[in-house]
Amino acid sequence: MAIPYEFGYEKPATLEDALQLLDNKDMIARLLAGGTDLANEIKQGFRVPELLIDIKGLDALEKIETVGNRLHIGALVTFDMIRRSRLIRDNAYILYEAAGLVASSGIRNRATMVGNICSAVACMDSAAPLLVHDAVIHCLSKEGAREVPVQKWFVDNRKTLIRENEMVTHVSLSLPEIKHAGAYQKMMRYAGEDLAQANVGVLLFADGTCHVAFGSVGPVPKRSPKLEAHLKAKETGAESIAEAKEMIDSIIKPITDVRASKEYRMHMTKVMFERAMTAAVERLKKPKLIGG
Repeated sequence: MAIPYEFGYEKPATLEDALQLLDNKDMIARLLAGGTDLANEIKQGFRVPELLIDIKGLDALEKIETVGNRLHIGALVTFDMIRRSRLIRDNAYILYEAAGLVASSGIRNRATMVGNICSAVACMDSAAPLLVHDAVIHCLSKEGAREVPVQKWFVDNRKTLIRENEMVTHVSLSLPEIKHAGAYQKMMRYAGEDLAQANVGVLLFADGTCHVAFGSVGPVPKRSPKLEAHLKAKETGAESIAEAKEMIDSIIKPITDVRASKEYRMHMTKVMFERAMTAAVERLKKPKLIGG
């Protein structure tokens, strides 16, 4: 399907040029990175821009690096780059695991993690890993830099706290100082380019602390302080995981749509939570850090 709309196109040579283009209050501008979500949105007439700003080629946005005790992932880092990064595999295994379940290899070669969280569809794969790692979204405009905790980033389905004149330059994740292990589970109808009907991410620490996040079972992905407090209060074993599993009824609010009923989403979220917790517990036992 061809795009039935006309708009301007600019490919800035520097980050400063891109911010200058974004600062034009008389024109609706959209940023083009991977474009896998954006192209479909424009075809459907959703948030059609007057100006398309192509930021591909801005090398400063392609970095994966550690800065102090945080892992930085640039706005142009694709899911394929995440899968090929030893730094992410060794320090944020849950994100590495989730990236491998995004659509197909063709999509992973183009789609960016930052584009995923800026599109903010409820079924995105990036959110749960970022939530359990206490990620921070780093925004930039001509007015200066701004940091938004990922827990506050998602406002509603397809809505975030980003401002019209801002761009996300990178996302940073905390690097825990103690041993930890993560696991990600995604429910799909079939292998390939299917969206998540539900997803679960957990991050378990050696001191018994556990972070739990859910996606595609409400308008926004979210952490669960209730489950985390329960798991922290008890030794993480089969009994406490089973108790936590039954608490999920009061925590998520899935809907029925063309891909799954709310009852099936609820049931499978419990199953995936149990699988993710069991995997994280086993990974934490290994001498070499796996899943951290």
